[in-house]
Amino acid sequence: MAEDSSNAPGSPGRHRARGATAGRRRKRASTRRRAVLYTVWTLAAVLVLGGAGLGYLYYKLNGNLTGVDVNAALGADRPENVDNGSMDILVLGSDSRAGKNAKYGTDEGTSRSDTAMIVHVYKGHKKASVISIPRDTLIQRPSCTTKGGQQTPAVRAAMFNSAYEAGGPACTIKTVESMTGIRMDHFLEVDFSGFKQLIDDLGGVNITTTAPIHDPKSHLDLESGPHTLNGEQSLGLVRTRHGVGDGSDLGRIKLQQAFVKALLDQVKHVDVFGNPKKLYDLADTSTKALTTDSELASVSKLKGFAESLKGIGSGNMKMTTLPVEYDPQNPARVLPMERKAKVIWTALRHDRPVPASATKGSAGDATSAGKVVK
Repeated sequence: MAEDSSNAPGSPGRHRARGATAGRRRKRASTRRRAVLYTVWTLAAVLVLGGAGLGYLYYKLNGNLTGVDVNAALGADRPENVDNGSMDILVLGSDSRAGKNAKYGTDEGTSRSDTAMIVHVYKGHKKASVISIPRDTLIQRPSCTTKGGQQTPAVRAAMFNSAYEAGGPACTIKTVESMTGIRMDHFLEVDFSGFKQLIDDLGGVNITTTAPIHDPKSHLDLESGPHTLNGEQSLGLVRTRHGVGDGSDLGRIKLQQAFVKALLDQVKHVDVFGNPKKLYDLADTSTKALTTDSELASVSKLKGFAESLKGIGSGNMKMTTLPVEYDPQNPARVLPMERKAKVIWTALRHDRPVPASATKGSAGDATSAGKVVK
């Protein structure tokens, strides 16, 4: 994509989100993707329910995990830690088409973050707010370091998902921290094929569609009514943007948020104690699918992380989307509504609920796509 650094009146550069002042952040906790949030919470449930029964598998499962040393990559130029009992987690899904993901498009040798969610876990770890960031949002992207060690220049108006292409997870985290002034405590990512297999290992996910969804681009063909979606269908649902609403990424985000809640409800009913094979399959698939920050890149640390999340269900998870408006220069892009976004980031920094007024009038709040699934 061509990156616009224009400062002329009416250009995206004049509308994009400005980097927030670095806020205070918590000290490191002692127990420290599109489809990634679903995988993370499923893995959390499996590890917590399995408990000590997973001990003999720890060595094998550890070998499945991939870790990224975010602290080494970003250094000291980050928002400060805050010791207030809360936790912020950046969850990503990249749109790589390599390997088993090739069927979903052409592999062009690069990846972009197809889904990004900031999960704020409140003090006490009984509830959470999830803020989705549309991938087509035009933002200020900071200078980042590539895998080859070269510096990429800062860009005034780049698509949010280009940060992953520019410098991988570390650049995306740096971009999010610049936007929000909030330090990310953890990072997790999952891929397409791992998500599909996870749903199949679960035995499918039950949803009800209130209208037909037909989208040949995401291979999804559903009539209205109840469904038990297999892995392929579930992936199609969280990928579809042409089969619902106005065909935008904002509608797809609403579908993803509805699917998260359906999956969380289903995970509670999985009998891992009564089915050791299902327990193993879920743990094996989840750990193979995940890339985490280095502080979570072991089963023992993931289990501690999972224990801290086990009290959070669909009923106490508030889903919202970064408030945005369509770019008048390019309706295929959206611009952050900076004043409303600041209200959200301020609330999270102070461990407070996101005010309903912060999303009122947002293009994302206006879409009805999420009502298609219940």
